[in-house]
Amino acid sequence: MLRIATVNVNGIRAAFKKGMSEWLAERDADIVTLQEVRAPDNIVHTLLADSGYHVAHTEASAKGRAGVAILTKREPTATRIGNGDDYFDDAGRWIETDIELSDGQSLTVASVYVHSGEVGTPKQDDKYRFLDQMAVRLGELNTSDSLGVVTGDLNVGHTERDIKNWKGNTKKAGFLPEERAYFDRFFNELGWSDVHRQLAGDVDGPYTWWSQRGQAFDNDTGWRIDYQLATPMLARAAQDATVDKAPSWDTRWSDHAPLVIDYDV
Repeated sequence: MLRIATVNVNGIRAAFKKGMSEWLAERDADIVTLQEVRAPDNIVHTLLADSGYHVAHTEASAKGRAGVAILTKREPTATRIGNGDDYFDDAGRWIETDIELSDGQSLTVASVYVHSGEVGTPKQDDKYRFLDQMAVRLGELNTSDSLGVVTGDLNVGHTERDIKNWKGNTKKAGFLPEERAYFDRFFNELGWSDVHRQLAGDVDGPYTWWSQRGQAFDNDTGWRIDYQLATPMLARAAQDATVDKAPSWDTRWSDHAPLVIDYDV
C-alpha cells in the first residue's frame, strides 16, 4: 500500500513548533507533499534532516511567500520545478518528482499551490494564467499507461459540496464559475480523477481548510480545496481517504488539515 499525504503547512517553521513533526512521524506516509512552506531552502532541509525523507523543495523569490515541497521515502529519480510557463518558475508553486515503485513502475508526483486570487486584480489574472498552464501540464502527464498524482492546495472549491457556505461565495475567488470550469475540464476532457471525492462520495466536504476567524473550525464551516488528482490507472488503485482534522482548534498546526490517501500499487 502506498500512502500519499498532502497539506498546506501555513509556514513550516510555525507548523513544526505546533506539532507537525510529531504528525509526520506518526503518519509514516510514503510520500508527503507540502504547500505554503514559506522558508528558505536551507531551513527546510534542516528542519527535515532527521525525518527519514528525501526532500525536494522550491522556494518563492518573494521572501516568506508560497514554496512547495515533496518528501519521499524513496530517492526520486528526477525532479522538475515549474509547470511549463517560465513566468512561474521562481514562484514556489509547482514541483514534480519521479519515484520508482517497488514493482519498477514510475510514479510522477506534483506538489502544487494555486494562487488564492482576488477578483478584479492582477492576483486573479495570475491565477487564471497558472490554471491555463496547469491544464497544459495535466494533458502532458496523463498518458495511456501513466501513473501520476497532482496534489496540493488548489484554492478552488469545485462544487457546492466543497464549500459549507457556497451561496455566500459565488462571486468570490475560490468559487467563481470561471475557476470551477477549469476543474470540469481537468476531470472530464483531461481524464483526471478527484480521488478524495471518488472515495468520499456525494457528501458535504469532507473539508480541508477552515478560516481562522470566528467559529469556522468548531462549526465545520470549511472548504475542500486540497486535492489529490490522479491519472486513471492510479485512481483505480485508491483505497481509502482520510482528512486528519485536529481534535480541537487549539491543537491545530495549520489552518489546513492533511489529506491522506492509500493506493494499492
